[in-house]
Amino acid sequence: MDTLAAATVDREAMAVRYRANRQRTADLFAAIAPEAYEDAPLPLRHPFVFYDGHIPGFAFITLVRDALGRPSVDPELEQLFNRGIDPRDAAVAAQHKRSAWPSRATIHAFTAACDAAIAEAYANAPLDDAANPRLVRAEAAYTILEHEEMHHETFTYILHRLARERQRGTRTEHRDVPAARREPILIPAGTATLGARRDALPFGWDNEFDQTEITVGAFGIDVHDVTNGDFLEFVRTGGAPPPNWFERDGAWMLRGVFEDLPLPLSWPVYVSQQQAAAFAAWSGARLPTEAEYHRAAFGTPAGGERAFPWGDDAPDGTRHGNFDWRRFDPEPIGSSPQGASAWGVHDLVGNGWEWTSTPFVPLPGFRAMASYPLYSTDFFDGMHYVMKGASPVTNATLVRRSFRNWFYLDYPYMYATFRRAYD
Repeated sequence: MDTLAAATVDREAMAVRYRANRQRTADLFAAIAPEAYEDAPLPLRHPFVFYDGHIPGFAFITLVRDALGRPSVDPELEQLFNRGIDPRDAAVAAQHKRSAWPSRATIHAFTAACDAAIAEAYANAPLDDAANPRLVRAEAAYTILEHEEMHHETFTYILHRLARERQRGTRTEHRDVPAARREPILIPAGTATLGARRDALPFGWDNEFDQTEITVGAFGIDVHDVTNGDFLEFVRTGGAPPPNWFERDGAWMLRGVFEDLPLPLSWPVYVSQQQAAAFAAWSGARLPTEAEYHRAAFGTPAGGERAFPWGDDAPDGTRHGNFDWRRFDPEPIGSSPQGASAWGVHDLVGNGWEWTSTPFVPLPGFRAMASYPLYSTDFFDGMHYVMKGASPVTNATLVRRSFRNWFYLDYPYMYATFRRAYD
């Protein structure tokens, strides 16, 4: 047995986390009207019904069927719900459309069987078998936990685009304040550590390995993310508005997750990587690289590096940033000063993922993970770009220095903002 896995696998903690994930999934489904079950508000994503079966179905397939070698629950439904889509355009997405889905009762019978099998596995199965590649250091057992947590965010930005009359979410309070204006900070030349050593984490996705050090030249970077107010100036000169903006009675409005608001000028703007790069160029700047993000987030003036921008304390969405479901929507930039980096750069984790100019490519020493070999490899195509940090609906378990997110450069609906870098 792998000694690191034996020291870090806590069966009960995993089971508790799995049940909490399933409850959050149920809560998110409760935010859509029953008649919206088969709606697909985003044509480049499956309808809600798919995720009802996919999340527990994937978990069963990955841990129980494929890693532990146990019998199928329902081979036909397992095939139907095994994998999501990330099509390049609507024409490709149309190829995945179905004319009919199983009934909700059929799907729930299937998911209940999956959940029961997973609960039994967390209680009794050999989760950390060094002789089984899928179970080395309990890889499959961790994979299914983080997979569901990531899908909570995917589900939310699809729910975000659902027609208001079909939403059942709760309205919350919002703030808009005069946005802070601060000069960019100069980050001196130094070293940025990307990725992690394989023996340093209880679990990591394949694109997080291996650890690599990159020499980064001196650069300037914005203290705060670009705001809606900043981007409004760009739109007034002909720039394309973000997807969640719309005009009403001659004024710009923001489509929040569950309500429409007068455009909050102090909130970070959510845009595609292309829109972020266009604004940066328009304003005489550029997007930071992945290594520059790391340098600004984790580097220190003394020459060392921190585990998190704020230090070594575990991520706390009440103190360190707007993440871990503190709220569904953004809040004014700079609202979490305790989360600032050693250089004084704010909101590097929380309030929106941070676009970089770095294409999503493997780190040196990459090898596909045994429990989910297609997780990263399908996206090393030069069209997906790295995002770092976290959004309001990113689970705290995903907040770690080596974690890498990515999307198509022109995909507009995820919760991603940006800040500018300067040569």
